[in-house]
Amino acid sequence: MQITAGRLPEPKTEYEARAVAFCRAWLSGQATFVLKTSGSTGTPKPITLSRTQMQASAALTGRRFGLAAGDRALVCLNIEYIAGVMMLVRGLELGLDLTIVEPSVRPLDGFDPERDRFAFAAFVPLQMAALLETPEQSLPFLNTMKAVLVGGAAVDRGLENRIQAISAPVFSTYGMTETVSHIAVRQLNGPEKAGEFTVLEGVEIGVDERSCLHITAAATGFRKIQTNDVVDLTGDGRFRLLGRADTIINSGGVKIQPERVEEVAGEILIRAGFRGRFFVYGVPDERLGQRVVLFMESVSLPDGVREELKDAVRREVGPYAVPKQFISVGGFDETPTGKIDKKKISQNH
Repeated sequence: MQITAGRLPEPKTEYEARAVAFCRAWLSGQATFVLKTSGSTGTPKPITLSRTQMQASAALTGRRFGLAAGDRALVCLNIEYIAGVMMLVRGLELGLDLTIVEPSVRPLDGFDPERDRFAFAAFVPLQMAALLETPEQSLPFLNTMKAVLVGGAAVDRGLENRIQAISAPVFSTYGMTETVSHIAVRQLNGPEKAGEFTVLEGVEIGVDERSCLHITAAATGFRKIQTNDVVDLTGDGRFRLLGRADTIINSGGVKIQPERVEEVAGEILIRAGFRGRFFVYGVPDERLGQRVVLFMESVSLPDGVREELKDAVRREVGPYAVPKQFISVGGFDETPTGKIDKKKISQNH
């Protein structure tokens, strides 16, 4: 479905009807909108956002990535949630030509790189990983964009390595429903590749006593939004994301940040040629309280790789952080926004 210059077509599917309904509400001047959080770290809850907040967010994105009226944007994220909704708002506010497709793992299938030139698109990591499995098909689209966003979940080291094949600038985004989509970005490739996130113009950040990030911006209605994301502030509006306070594993009285274990494990898995998804999670243990478990999708590791991984984690993070169990899952459950549903997977296995 195409939306050009704010002209709304007749929808052909239920999904298109929902997109058109939102656009009609926006163009009518509706003042508030109720959206659901993704539910990746808890029960989804409704959040009311003001039109002013959403306009402020769209303007920030437009300035940061040099988007201009007439630029063509691909909308392939779920429009029931903030990332997809804000793609619609950016299109309507900035005068972008929108191409809207129902979310799928391979959203560029069916397009012609000669005819369908996009200036801007946003993907979840699962989509980006699938696109890069066939670079000869995806790179002609991706390389011509002004900016490619990858958000909704962390970009692991293996995917980041494969993203280096893209010549257009690719950015990992940081944000949530409460901040009206992203408020900081980290470039993943090219000469400006960075290990830290940099906040967008006008965004103020700080930390609480847990070293968890708080955010104040026009997009938050100038209210301070307190997160559970543990960060290291590095100055000048930059921060390094370390993990979440509510996913810390307490094993034998030792607190372990699973994201740090994943980082070390990822290096070993990349060298071993593993390109699939994985995560580290704490599961109940009678003796330790929680034990560290590494979940992998559709693959079992050879004993030699397991031992190398354990040795690396023991050396880099500590003995209590070494995975006590490796579980192979046929296919990861996902939330409606494409994130790995770690809690559900761990409970089912």
